[in-house]
Amino acid sequence: MNRAFAIVIERADENYAAYVPDLPGCVATGPTPQIVEERIRSTIAMHLAGMRADGLDVPEPSARVAYVEPAAA
Repeated sequence: MNRAFAIVIERADENYAAYVPDLPGCVATGPTPQIVEERIRSTIAMHLAGMRADGLDVPEPSARVAYVEPAAA
């Protein structure tokens, strides 16, 4: 089964952090956006495996990502 989860990568004080809106508690950090993206991929896999091992249902990805310009004042 191929599922693509949306991730959010944010700049922190001295590194980057990523989280998965559809998987609360699934987070990773790293020194660059590329490294944090690699780490969140592994973290998602471990998170899903843990959910399955605990007998929890794995949610279908539902978060959407969009960039919008602010409305003119």
